[in-house]
Amino acid sequence: MNDTLVKLIGSSSSFVKEKLKDEVTNNISRIGAEHFWNQGYTGKGVVVAIIDTGCNYHHLDLKDRIIGGYNFTKESNGEVTNFEDLNGHGTHVAGTIAASVNDVGIVGVAPDVSLLILKVLDYRGSGTVDSLVKAIEYAMNWTGPNNERVNVLSLSLGISSSNEILHNTIKQTVSKNIAVVVASGNEGDGDLSTDEYSYPAGYEEVIAVGAMDNNNEVANFTNTNKEVDIYAPGVDIKSTYINKDYANLSGTSMAAPHVTGALALLINKYEDLKNSKPNESELFEYLMQHTTKIQIGDYREMISILNLSLDVSIEDDSNEQFETKLDKSLLLKCFCEARKTQAFFTQCLNEDSTEYERKFLISLIQESASTAMHIKNLCKTI
Repeated sequence: MNDTLVKLIGSSSSFVKEKLKDEVTNNISRIGAEHFWNQGYTGKGVVVAIIDTGCNYHHLDLKDRIIGGYNFTKESNGEVTNFEDLNGHGTHVAGTIAASVNDVGIVGVAPDVSLLILKVLDYRGSGTVDSLVKAIEYAMNWTGPNNERVNVLSLSLGISSSNEILHNTIKQTVSKNIAVVVASGNEGDGDLSTDEYSYPAGYEEVIAVGAMDNNNEVANFTNTNKEVDIYAPGVDIKSTYINKDYANLSGTSMAAPHVTGALALLINKYEDLKNSKPNESELFEYLMQHTTKIQIGDYREMISILNLSLDVSIEDDSNEQFETKLDKSLLLKCFCEARKTQAFFTQCLNEDSTEYERKFLISLIQESASTAMHIKNLCKTI
């Protein structure tokens, strides 16, 4: 297993050195993170373990976010307390998740989250599966200075084939209610009907993340397959970098930390409203409720795009609760309105529509049809 290389998932970079005051970058706005900030949810009290190339822990946007770290590589003579990033990839991931609100640079998705930095990749972006497994086990068993525990793992890395020991470790992690977010990989061909796999993203137990480009299209490099759960911005993402700078990077590595940060915000809100911690399956369900479903071209399945601006009521997250609040006559009225909405969007769809308008309207038609069917099924149970 030591001979199997783990590599980061990233792409080209362009440096940005302007000093801006807490810039809310376009990618952060696109996923709707500000909607949660305005409600007071910023990731405070949540711990994310980033397993990557380490982190520039002197960076002004990150130094206050780091709660601990460990070096699993041979760099720095194997000194376990030195998890400095010599590549830049891990620092970039960290910034997207957690860049602080401090009147400097950018803001991450969850600017008050705590980061546990676990370095498993060297300056070339390479490492072993053995180190990766040890880092995941470390995260599972880690306890912070105030008895904090890891809530989410961020893995913007992958290997080309499945590994049984790695898979079993992932299963054990999820069984402890730690969500595992993984970049889907950059071996895609732009065709959603063909499958490309990387691991651990290919495992059912993880939350696999694909990349969207700036035109809200699936990025032509992103791996696509039935295990990809959610898509997020992954092209020209500005974030923190080495040497106290900022850089624009592209890749599914850049998409995954958006989802990691989103989970921190969702945990905050869930705990506040429910007064309890969500288990991993509840957290995943809550995440998927914060997605927009869209149709891409002629691809038979709809994909889910991260959208934190959606207002989702936790209290109404089960059919049983929903049914007790609505009588059958009201449900029938809702059913009729949903059907009217479906018909209206269908009328709007015509040969003069642009390709973007067609895709958008088709997604609305399908959503309204799905809503009507759901209400119809509820009527049958009352």
